[in-house]
Amino acid sequence: MTHQGRITLDRLRSLVADGSIDTVVLAMTDMQGRLQGKRIAADYFLTDVLPHAAEACGYLLAVDTEMNTVDGYDISSWETGYGDLVLTPDMSTLRMVPWHPATAMVQCDVTAHDGTPVSVSPRQILRRQLDRLAEHGLSAYAGTELEFIVFRDSYEQAWEKNYQHLVPVNQYNVDYSILGTGRVEPLLRRLRNEMAGAGLTVESAKGECNLGQHEIAFKYDEALITCDDHSVYKTGAKEIAAQEGVSLTFMAKYNEHEGNSCHIHLSLRDKDGAPAMAGAGVHGFSPLMEHFLAGQLACLADFSLLFAPTVNAYKRYVPGSFAPTAIAWGRDNRTCALRVVGHGPSLRFENRVPGGDVNPYLAVAALIAAGLHGLENRLPLEPQFVGNAYASDAPRVPSTLRDAVERFEASPAASHAFGKDVVGHYTNAGRVELAAFDAAVTDWERRRSFERL
Repeated sequence: MTHQGRITLDRLRSLVADGSIDTVVLAMTDMQGRLQGKRIAADYFLTDVLPHAAEACGYLLAVDTEMNTVDGYDISSWETGYGDLVLTPDMSTLRMVPWHPATAMVQCDVTAHDGTPVSVSPRQILRRQLDRLAEHGLSAYAGTELEFIVFRDSYEQAWEKNYQHLVPVNQYNVDYSILGTGRVEPLLRRLRNEMAGAGLTVESAKGECNLGQHEIAFKYDEALITCDDHSVYKTGAKEIAAQEGVSLTFMAKYNEHEGNSCHIHLSLRDKDGAPAMAGAGVHGFSPLMEHFLAGQLACLADFSLLFAPTVNAYKRYVPGSFAPTAIAWGRDNRTCALRVVGHGPSLRFENRVPGGDVNPYLAVAALIAAGLHGLENRLPLEPQFVGNAYASDAPRVPSTLRDAVERFEASPAASHAFGKDVVGHYTNAGRVELAAFDAAVTDWERRRSFERL
């Protein structure tokens, strides 16, 4: 695929020489899926960073959402002195950043000082699963569908209001509404056009169910590229919203209405680039597709920590909410956790479990690892589910982060696919999130208890 917003190193040199670019954003993706890094003078990037890489504190892979230093990580701690890790630019990710003047961006792999990849880095976790897939002569293509809610309040105003009584840009359900998207088209247009200018291939924008909720869809691509673009989009969307004096959130469940999902589509190609999931079997599946999909069912509960990494994420799983509760697969059935769509070359499956707070590298890595579990063990595929899976007796998606952490930690499939270091690292991250939540006193508790108890 062509990526018009991407630039080559030679092009960057030319743009720096003529003054069109003066800043390069050097970015890695942290455990929470956020871009972290530095803004670097473009000349310095070319003369020093490019040949020698750059460094950043290792705590970027060992903190919670609020950047608190927390215990339990082998990679970085007070005992190890919180030393540096190396940010090695992946020049294939070099792109323009249209929403900031004279700015380019490059994403990085995280390594130790001897060049060894850091195994718990999200980008490395995905790379490892892609390498395992390649051993079977396969490559993965993915698409992520992120929903968000837009408010007329700025981020600063939202903070001062404690994120309460915010004003959504739409006052009613605008799912598929042209009028509803027209109300916020200046923002949506900037998001579409400037993401295209950063190298993402835009498909469409549409309204969603919750008040002020929208989605911009981007074309599928190679799995690593899709995850890189996903991280750029989330950061860029927030930055553009801030420039427009509004705010938007990708949090999985902002209120009691519909949450923000991140449905992930995945397909496979063989070593010749031909689609590998379609075949002459039932439903038009190849044997590979049957095993790969069976692996998704077998591992979904064990791997749910990688699809839903926060306490808030599990509040999406409500019957009748378009967020799944049943671990089942169906043909174009949105009540199932796994929805199979397309025919022939377009055949793929959609995992509907992740919310907008997902780390895409971890989620796509989990999809590949689950599929390989099914493929390597030749798991048979159960019959498709027909009807309302919410009312079925199918196994359930874990309903709490605590359940997900325990399943991930005890999962033989997780240990085999990811290694004990990764399982231990992200189990600790889940426990850190739980401890923070368990210590918090919520507004719900105050409203319920202040006077009446």
